[in-house]
Amino acid sequence: MSATSPLAVGIDFGTSNSAVAAALPDGSGRVLAIEGEHTTLPTALFFHDEDRSTFFGREAMRHYLAGEEGRLMRSLKSLLGSSLIDERTAVLGEAVPFRDIVTRFLVELTNRAEKVLGQRPRRAVIGRPVRFVDEDDTRDAAAETALADCARRAGYQELRFELEPIAAAFDYERRIEREQRIMVVDIGGGTSDFTLVRLGPDRFAQADRRGDILATSGVHIGGTDYDRALNLARVMPLLGLGHRGPTGREVPSTVFFELATWHLIHRQSSPAAIRAARELRFSYTDRQLHQRLMEVLEGRHGHRLAHSVEAAKITASSGGHAAAIDLSAAEAGLFATIEPPELALDLSTLLNRVAECALECARRAGTMPDALYLTGGSSALQPFQAVLRKTFPEVPLVEGDLFGGVAAGLAVATRTL
Repeated sequence: MSATSPLAVGIDFGTSNSAVAAALPDGSGRVLAIEGEHTTLPTALFFHDEDRSTFFGREAMRHYLAGEEGRLMRSLKSLLGSSLIDERTAVLGEAVPFRDIVTRFLVELTNRAEKVLGQRPRRAVIGRPVRFVDEDDTRDAAAETALADCARRAGYQELRFELEPIAAAFDYERRIEREQRIMVVDIGGGTSDFTLVRLGPDRFAQADRRGDILATSGVHIGGTDYDRALNLARVMPLLGLGHRGPTGREVPSTVFFELATWHLIHRQSSPAAIRAARELRFSYTDRQLHQRLMEVLEGRHGHRLAHSVEAAKITASSGGHAAAIDLSAAEAGLFATIEPPELALDLSTLLNRVAECALECARRAGTMPDALYLTGGSSALQPFQAVLRKTFPEVPLVEGDLFGGVAAGLAVATRTL
C-alpha cells in the first residue's frame, strides 16, 4: 500500500470494551486479537504508583484487583459529552487532562493493531452511538468533536464516524440471502441504540446506504447503568444508603451514588471526600454501616465493589441462579446476593425505558422489523431479552457477534474513506 493510501481500520471505542478490525480483500471485516487471544480490550487503564507505569485492559484490572497502589480508570467513553472531558484529573501526582487519557488509550489500541497488521493504521472509521447525550444536540456534537480530536492526536490523519448500529448492520448483511427490514439492537456499556434498516445481498455493494436507513433511536442507558442500579439496590444499603440516623433523616446520599458510578468512583478517594465521609458518622444510628463505608473509601475499594456487582449481574443472568456479591472489602465475610427475579426487578425501570426506545424506532419507521439483530455485550442480559420479546412478541431475536460485530462493520465501512 502506498504512502498516499495508509492502512485503514474500524475502531469500536466502547464504554466497557473496545475493538479494532481491518477490512479483508473480500470486503468483510476481521476483528483483531489485541490482548492475547482476545479480540476486545476492556476500556480500562491502571496507573501504577510504585513504578509510574500504565497498564491497559484486563492487565489493568488484574493489577487493581491484586490490591496494588494506583489509579484505575474505566468507562472513559462516559466522559464524552460531559464537562469532565475538558477538565483535569490527578494521575501519578500530576493533573492530567481527561482528553490526554482518552488519547493515550486510542494510541494503545493503535499500537496493538500495528503489531497484528505489521503496519501502523493512519485512517479510521470510528463508531459512535446514536446519541452520546440525550436531548441535547450541542453536547452530542461536542462529544463527537472531542473524540475526533483525541483520534487525530493519536495519529489518525483521516477519519469519519459511523453509527454503531449501522456498522453492526453491515456485518449482519453478509449473512442474509434476501432483503429484510432489520432492527439492529446495539446495547453497549453506556448507550442503547436502535436502527431499522433495509438490508439485502443486492444492496451490500452500494457505497451510500443512507436511503436504506428507515429510522433510528437511542437512549443513554447501557451496561454501566445496570451495574449502578444493582449497586444502589443491593450493595450501598449495606454501607448506609437509605439508613436513618438519630434525627430521623437519611444519611446524605452523594457518596453512595458516586461509589456506584464507574467514572465517578475516583472522586471518593480524595482526602477531602474521605474527611467528609468521616463526619457522616454522626448521621448514622448503626455505626457498623459507617465503618463499612470507611473501609471501602480508605482502602480505595470502590472499583472492586463495582466489579463484583458486574460479575454477579452476568452470573445471575447467564446462569439463571443466585449470584454472590463479594463485599469482603467492606467487612470480612460480608456478601450480598442477586436472584434472577431480583435482577429483573431492580433493572425493570431502565429496561422498560430501553424497550420503549426500540418501539419508538419502529414507530418512526412506520413498520415492524422482520428480525431483531442483537449486538453489544449488554444485549445478552436475559431480563433485557425477556422485555424485548414482550415488546416485539412476533419478531425473532437473532444474536450476532456481541463484542466484535460493530468493529467488523466499521472495517467494512472503511471502503468509503
